[in-house]
Amino acid sequence: MNITFVGGGNMASALISGLLQRGYAASQLHVVEISAENREKIKCEFQVSAVADLADGIVDSDVIVLSVKPQQLFELTQRLAPLLNNQLILSIAAGIRAIDIMRWLGGYERVVRAMPNTPSLVSSGVAGLYAAPNINIKDRKNAETILAAVGSVVWVSNEEMLHTVTAISGSGPAYVFYFIESMQQAGIELGLTPIQARQLSLQTFVGASKLASLSNEDVATLRARVTSKGGTTERAIQTMEKNDIKCKIITAIHAASERSQEMSDEFSRI
Repeated sequence: MNITFVGGGNMASALISGLLQRGYAASQLHVVEISAENREKIKCEFQVSAVADLADGIVDSDVIVLSVKPQQLFELTQRLAPLLNNQLILSIAAGIRAIDIMRWLGGYERVVRAMPNTPSLVSSGVAGLYAAPNINIKDRKNAETILAAVGSVVWVSNEEMLHTVTAISGSGPAYVFYFIESMQQAGIELGLTPIQARQLSLQTFVGASKLASLSNEDVATLRARVTSKGGTTERAIQTMEKNDIKCKIITAIHAASERSQEMSDEFSRI
């Protein structure tokens, strides 16, 4: 499969890198990028073709990945619509519904929408995917192959669930960073150097996440196992429970999902 990325930003670069590592030839991957500086950077880093002209960039492509900012997608679809020739459209633009992309493309139905997250930049991402009703098994497999190059994938049957995906995994790295910030600050206040606090906090998250991902047990069970009665962990968890931290986190994620819905509604008015 020949793949063209329209937009050569960080996520497109991560996907290109992942596909090359998975055995794709550089000749199968193409980029359309209006910035001359970014085009040269992509060519030098990945040895793939990078052009400014949309028509030239999608020639012979089987899949076109829309990797531009959401605010740029409508204008792009207007230029792309007359050039389409039965390619699969895979959009990674946040917040833009598949039905709106299809409408902007003049009723073009071969569309899959994906919501990746920033850990994809280090091949540790997870993406939620939704396929428009007429997408066949081969197209689903091709879309999954592209996103799986930088992590794992989760398919949802209802596009509205991508709001939840956005709130959990799309925005989720920021929640983790926020908690790490808090741990680092506490460590410094308790006498550690900034370097020590950073190392301990980061490695604790990496190790705990790896332990959870490799275990068949629920995370609540793993948490309880660390929480010895009368110990330090129990005191910390009790303090969090007293301050309703879990409920506040859940409320925040609901708010993120609601904002994702609002953004989709705003874009759909175009």
